[in-house]
Amino acid sequence: MPDFEAALAELEKIVEKMESGEQSLEESLKSFQRGIELTRVCQKGLKEAEQRVEKLVKEGDGFKTEPLNTDEQES
Repeated sequence: MPDFEAALAELEKIVEKMESGEQSLEESLKSFQRGIELTRVCQKGLKEAEQRVEKLVKEGDGFKTEPLNTDEQES
């Protein structure tokens, strides 16, 4: 399974190929399927990173979890 950066780079290449319109229907379907797999890898990586960030946010004597700013994530 590729790491987050590798999955994102491959996903970007797939999007470029699909946007070019030069693939056959069968190639496009295979690219789409691979893109879905890579998207799941990226989502898992982001979720794991979010959980690690939440563990690191410290308040007082203990730890406090805070959600990441969703406005920045959507940009």
